[in-house]
Amino acid sequence: MGPVNDLASRIGRALISESNRAIPTRTWTPSLEQTLHRFGCRDSLSPLLVARVIDSFLSTHHSLALGFFNWASQQPGFSHDSTSYQSILKSLSFSRQFNAIETLLKQVKAQKLSLDPSVYRFIISSLIKGKKTHNAFCVFKEVSSLSAELGAELCNSLLAALVSDGYFAHSQRVFDEMFQRGVAFNTIGFGLFIWRFCKVGELSKVLSLLDEVKKRSSWEVNGSIIAVLIVHGLCFSSRESEALRILDELRSRGCKPDFIAYRIVAEAFRMTNSVVERELVLKKKRKLGVAPRSNDYREFILELILERRICEARDLAEVIVNGNFPVEDDVLNALIGSVSSIDPGSAIIFFNFMVGKGRLPTLLTLSNLSRNLCKHDKVDDLLEVYKVLSSHDYFSNMESCNVMVSSLCNAGRVREAYGVLQEMKKKGLAPNVSVYNSLMEACCSEDLVRPAKRLWDEMFANGCTGDLNTYNILIGKLSQIGEVEEALRLFQHMAEKGVAPDATTYTALLEGLCQESKFESAIEIFKKSVEQDLMLAQSILTTFIIHLCRKGQFLVASNLLCGLSSDIKHSDSHVAMLKCSADAKEIQFAIKHIQRVRETSPSIMQAIVNKLLSSLSSTSRPETIKQLLQALHKKGLLDCNNYPCKDMSGAFTGR
Repeated sequence: MGPVNDLASRIGRALISESNRAIPTRTWTPSLEQTLHRFGCRDSLSPLLVARVIDSFLSTHHSLALGFFNWASQQPGFSHDSTSYQSILKSLSFSRQFNAIETLLKQVKAQKLSLDPSVYRFIISSLIKGKKTHNAFCVFKEVSSLSAELGAELCNSLLAALVSDGYFAHSQRVFDEMFQRGVAFNTIGFGLFIWRFCKVGELSKVLSLLDEVKKRSSWEVNGSIIAVLIVHGLCFSSRESEALRILDELRSRGCKPDFIAYRIVAEAFRMTNSVVERELVLKKKRKLGVAPRSNDYREFILELILERRICEARDLAEVIVNGNFPVEDDVLNALIGSVSSIDPGSAIIFFNFMVGKGRLPTLLTLSNLSRNLCKHDKVDDLLEVYKVLSSHDYFSNMESCNVMVSSLCNAGRVREAYGVLQEMKKKGLAPNVSVYNSLMEACCSEDLVRPAKRLWDEMFANGCTGDLNTYNILIGKLSQIGEVEEALRLFQHMAEKGVAPDATTYTALLEGLCQESKFESAIEIFKKSVEQDLMLAQSILTTFIIHLCRKGQFLVASNLLCGLSSDIKHSDSHVAMLKCSADAKEIQFAIKHIQRVRETSPSIMQAIVNKLLSSLSSTSRPETIKQLLQALHKKGLLDCNNYPCKDMSGAFTGR
């Protein structure tokens, strides 16, 4: 391992190790800058070193990668080059940090740096997946001369995305670049483009476009699928007569229409009561048509779904299903799960088609369908789906029953979900903790606390041990409605059963105790979090302090903060208490607290003051913070020679 690799390894491991102590973990904090300074790596800093650290250790941790990149930018005499820019842009593309990507690309352009085409490939692909299609086009436009190097797959993906998302003028620009530079078209890219083009373009131009692409560009396109898309586009625009004429033209160009294409045209004539023309189409179908190759449509529809072109997958699949053509189970499952997110009605059509063929959806498909029906408030459709599946004995195991109970609870149909619980018992299926949790959570959401408690008793009586979620559901609800003594008993029950509380448990219980003015009990509970895990205690401290302050317990909050171990980093909690004090006009108390901090924890004074200053631009009540800072300054507790004070509209003026 060379010197650069060795140093990169030590820096990368140190940053990850130190960031694991932050909340949330793997985020950039000022303490990481101190870690880097301890390494004394400024003299060895180079773009190659930055790139090695990011590529080898931080590529999937965008906050750390960007923080390290920016830290390096600030070091005297250092400047990034293409190597380090490429590494950070790839990392940000993985995590879809689009604002940061845009900023860095502007820097690259301003510095006239050249990046490898693979970097732009990462960026454009990430933007497409993140539904930032116009942004993807803007990046492509800047590097369109590299379209061949970007690759046919990416260019076709961008072409399809632009068409699908309504940027047809931009799609024509991408199409022209691909055509001129000999980038191969595939069925997704060219198919969606010509599908959209033939809805508005003249018939002669559609054929001319088809001819030119076949003649001058690499042709990796399924001709029969292209024929279906073209006639569908024409019929969609009420141009069925042109669709009839183009059938022979397509066949002569190697895009042989299959039965699906002929049916589209025949159905269009049927809708306009054009009997003669419809019979002509059917005659051509019998004479010239070919059976559709189901595997071709399978691959095309699955690729559309993979590319998140759900509307196009739905439209094509509806044509196939309405014609009663064969569709494989994996395609139907994919369609039901994905289409239900945007069009529950069409998803139900695919579901009924599947069941009508004597097949049933997978559990994953049912879970996705159920979730999306709930999201779109299609509860009646959800109940009908379960009724149909129940008639086919679908819910015969624990996993399927879990999906049904969970979905019914999410839909607010607690009575129906409870009925499923009873049916499970009749079938000899012992409900597991997930079933009980779903029901208890639904009961608590509907303020049905007594039924939730009965479910708790029933669960333990049946030998089903509760998990962390079980306790959190009831502790949270009991704390919310003021039954904190019972919540405390459940908290004790957790310890007896060996279930470790988490931040949700502590936060709910502490809020409930503060609301009921049981501050001593709240302090004792917080101490238990400290004993359990310092990081856990640190994560809930600020929220606890705010609850104390809202009840006017500033002294309790101050005593707690000043009595904490230095192992708990809590400058944010001090800031929260000081802001609450200022908002409550308790300026003198805030001053006394700062004096105590200087005596007990002088090392965090600068962090507290800096955060107070930075909060001026984000708080809704900056006047109270200014009053506090002014009072601290007058008392000599805020020395602008030591802190980066700025002029704050007359509050006080520092250096």
